[in-house]
Amino acid sequence: MEDLDKTIASLGTKKAYRKNAFLFLAAEDARGFYYILKGEVRVFRMDDAGKELEIVRLRPGDFFGEAIAILKGKFPAFARAAQDTEVLLFERPAVFRELEKSPSIARFFLLLLARKCQVLNQRIETLGLRTVRQRLAQYLLSFCRGDEACRLELPIKKVELARQLGTISETLSRNLRQLQEEGLIEVRKRQILVKSPRRLREVLRSS
Repeated sequence: MEDLDKTIASLGTKKAYRKNAFLFLAAEDARGFYYILKGEVRVFRMDDAGKELEIVRLRPGDFFGEAIAILKGKFPAFARAAQDTEVLLFERPAVFRELEKSPSIARFFLLLLARKCQVLNQRIETLGLRTVRQRLAQYLLSFCRGDEACRLELPIKKVELARQLGTISETLSRNLRQLQEEGLIEVRKRQILVKSPRRLREVLRSS
């Protein structure tokens, strides 16, 4: 909660969920939205055969469900705790009361929704216009700062990362192997060393 303004945090109610517990179900009325304090949440849809199609994996500091809740809609997907998780639940009536009284709170949530729109637009662009190689490079670079080599440990399994990047495990593994053969990264199970972020950024500019 350190990164969340205390006034904003005071509008939420703390909730705890054990691993695999559902925060909400698809088609359930959205009575509020969430902020993750600790743990991890999977948001996914389910096809007619019961197969889960992961949309996103959320971690501490992430808000989710805000647009649907504000519009009084129904959640379009399932949200399930991937590990023991604590969240703040912001119920719509309480938030709306404060929006009417406080311009600063209204501004906070307006900016929150604007940033979410920006992220979604970037994700659409990434999935629609970039290759798997470029999507993977962008993902790895998100863990790096500057041009110095950086080491990271994948926070999710490779099969889950493949889903997040809009591809399959075999294609992801092939692209990781190619980047390693080119000397851009070094892979040891879930640990990856990005040898040169500057060179990896060139992948984003390549056709």
